Amino acid sequence: MTLFAKETFAVVDLETTGTQREEDNHIIQFGCAIIKNMKVVKTYSFMINPHRDIPLAIQNLTHIHNSDVAQQKDFSYYAPKIISILKDAVFVAHNVNFDLPFLNYELVQHGYEALTNRAIDTVELAKIAFPTLPSYKLTDLTNQLNIPHLNPHKADSDAYGTAVLLLKIINKLETLPQATLNTLSSLAHGLIRDTSWIFTTIADELRITKRPLGKNYVQVRNIILQKQQTKIPEHSNGSNASFPLSNKAKHQLFKGKINYRQPQVDLINQINQFIKNPDQRALLVEAPNGTGKTFSYLFAYSYHLYTSRKLVVATPTKVLQDQIITQEIPQLLKVTDLDLTAEVVKSSSHYLDLDGFYQSLYQGTPNKMTLVLQMRILVWLTETKTGDLDELQLTNYKAPLFVQIAHPGDARVGSSFAKVDFWNLARQKQEEADILITNHAYLANHYNDTIWGQNPYLVIDEAHRFVDSVINSRNDSFQFESLWGLLNHLRNLLFYAEDSVFNQYGNDVSVNFLLEKLDPAILDLIHVINQLQRILFAQNKQAVNKNILPNGNLLLSFEGTDLFASESPFLPKLGEFQRKLEDVRQQTNAILFKLYNETDNSGLERDAVLSELTDQIDRLDFYITKSYQLSDILHTKEVLTQEGFLLTLTNPQDPLSVNLSWMTLDASSELKQIYARFDHLCFVSATLTNDNDFSFTIKQLALTDLHPEKFIGSSTFKLDQHLQVLAVKDFPAIDTPQYDQQLANILENDLSQKSHILVLMTNLDKIKEVFSAILNSPNLRDFEILAQGVSGSNNRITKRFAIAQKAILIGADSFWEGIDFHECRIDLVIAAKLPFESPDQPEVRLRQRQLQKKGINVFQNDTMPRAIIRFKQGMGRLIRGEKDHGQFLILDSRIWSKDYGKVFLNAIPVTTRKILIKDLRNKLDNYDN
Repeated sequence: MTLFAKETFAVVDLETTGTQREEDNHIIQFGCAIIKNMKVVKTYSFMINPHRDIPLAIQNLTHIHNSDVAQQKDFSYYAPKIISILKDAVFVAHNVNFDLPFLNYELVQHGYEALTNRAIDTVELAKIAFPTLPSYKLTDLTNQLNIPHLNPHKADSDAYGTAVLLLKIINKLETLPQATLNTLSSLAHGLIRDTSWIFTTIADELRITKRPLGKNYVQVRNIILQKQQTKIPEHSNGSNASFPLSNKAKHQLFKGKINYRQPQVDLINQINQFIKNPDQRALLVEAPNGTGKTFSYLFAYSYHLYTSRKLVVATPTKVLQDQIITQEIPQLLKVTDLDLTAEVVKSSSHYLDLDGFYQSLYQGTPNKMTLVLQMRILVWLTETKTGDLDELQLTNYKAPLFVQIAHPGDARVGSSFAKVDFWNLARQKQEEADILITNHAYLANHYNDTIWGQNPYLVIDEAHRFVDSVINSRNDSFQFESLWGLLNHLRNLLFYAEDSVFNQYGNDVSVNFLLEKLDPAILDLIHVINQLQRILFAQNKQAVNKNILPNGNLLLSFEGTDLFASESPFLPKLGEFQRKLEDVRQQTNAILFKLYNETDNSGLERDAVLSELTDQIDRLDFYITKSYQLSDILHTKEVLTQEGFLLTLTNPQDPLSVNLSWMTLDASSELKQIYARFDHLCFVSATLTNDNDFSFTIKQLALTDLHPEKFIGSSTFKLDQHLQVLAVKDFPAIDTPQYDQQLANILENDLSQKSHILVLMTNLDKIKEVFSAILNSPNLRDFEILAQGVSGSNNRITKRFAIAQKAILIGADSFWEGIDFHECRIDLVIAAKLPFESPDQPEVRLRQRQLQKKGINVFQNDTMPRAIIRFKQGMGRLIRGEKDHGQFLILDSRIWSKDYGKVFLNAIPVTTRKILIKDLRNKLDNYDN
């Protein structure tokens, strides 16, 4: 297409001494690429003397140094040239609201008029045109879209890369269906500056051609969707093919498809024997990373699914779910040629609700974030076959829009979108599937779902994390402050706001009667909430642990029987609270019913009030449910003893700032209920043993009564040829300034030959200190430095780490074992300290206290086994497959000096090399991959 053939685009990128233009920051490089007739025809690059030092951070980012600009002309020389270049052109930039205002500021400061060119932004355009990309940084976009970009953060290279990006965006938008373009055009007016012009031009011009809708699309109202396969193809629910008993038969089956590896075949045979034995219920399998354990259990179980029994596989993360469905299942079907289908099972909230999304498009002017998200989804709907919102690869799904567009899980019968409803289609496919891939949390909350079928098999993958997943699924809270705020907002909505119910309908006698009755009920309820808070606050001396959080909140930890003793006034007061809350809810609903049925049914103000009241009632229902959950726990002594409770005070001196949360300390009963639903349960992980002993895992997973079979697999390759473990003998003692300085020194000076480095720590505050110490180091200018708690959500950090050419990630907690880096190769993992749990963590202190009461040696039977498993998992971040190589560096010298250090050394599957600090750089530089 040549819709913009007559336009001249000037794609600009500036490098500056800083982002704040009014704080003596100036342009140090002007880059521009000119597009004519939809081709890049010319580029410009001017190095500009800013008459000030370039900050070190900017030098590291741009590789432009003071010496590069010292002999160059200043901006006053280049201003006329820049004005001439940009004359009559459309101004384009990747973040136009930085480049254009900065350039205009410099122009005005030098006596020229500000530019008034039409201006468009390629960040917003890229997000909309390519809605499923993981990042919209220019360097990431050029990598993902195969755009030549030789010198990132140099203005001329960035300008050229942005110009090619713009051409790709326009080409993509021109291929969209007309109805999609029309909706995009109607929404686009809220985009940055003149970015909407791209959409309106394409929509208006292509509307004239009257293109037919492509055969792969379907239109419902004005939403264009990929055609979905609504009729599930018939299959035989498995196959009569029998399991290949002999290893020779397996060798023949694998030939030309996957490598025959004897340790993997041994594992397959072990699982098959387990499934065939009706007297066995559970199997524990420890198999090293990279040995094909996922394929092994899928292969073994797949030959037992022809009797309409399903296999359910639960993983800890959605990333692993996707890996199994996109990689492992296709490989299984290729090797076995079995007629099986597999589907992912996750919460309905992961799927787009087309009704909710359609309604959101016509509900007033959204904020910028919502607008761009709506436009992204419109384009994504022309591509997706699942409607799974995870395909958008957002770092979080907390934007207000998701409350409306996340599917609630109902059948949607009678809706305009019923026939194309993503959740309904997903459930249909799940009903028909032979293999269902879910996550630990979903299984824990929905183990009684009919979707699993009759007497299903179950595999728990990464089983060392299953208990924590079950516990986290049971943890909850009651935010008294939030409920208090909700009730005050309700009073405002009813009585005091300009468009309140009273101001609109106070003259109606019946409405006024209901209002006069409700107001004292709300005030009385708030009074009872305050009484509950005071009762809890009065127990502060019973706390087993007190922590001041970084935000200043006070966190108090309690055992359930201490906080809620049998004579506690909390229980009867909670009952009174529930009655009064139900009463307020019913009275509010009566007012809503009255307004719906007996008032003038016209007017936006009335509709707004009704919508707001409905929302408030839904939120009251939420708190009613939470109160009964709490009540059930408190009324069951057996459950109460298994719970830990936390009081969080946003003001440590104020009883009315108390909020309550609770956590399960012993999940045994929940685990046993889950197990009862399934047959032949297989628990798989690379880290289930301590010194080849499964005892800790059996207790943790509450498997004692099932008398599980146990199997330890062998590696399918020589691990010592892939993994090198180094442990420093003379590193400074932990928790000393010398330790922190030496760690920073290693990160700054010894990593030049590495690309992806994962630094595992045990303290979030220390992470921030290390991050600050190395952030602006010239030696690390080629690295993207990422830190947990500093660089955004864990999800975002993981994505940035995987995308970056070179990166250092500093993390704790879940980065030892909960985050998987399948998209990039890690070549060095640094264990800064041995991963003992902090006893200051509430859940740790409460759990250990329970064990002490039972006369159990906490360090030997809980602290050490947990630390060893986490330690092995941290090492496992390196070698995920046969093609991986890397080094594991231990800086904690306690591994040599303490008795328990031998236990850690015994957990390392290769010889550990004892080294001195002075030899470290040479060892890291000369590791042969």
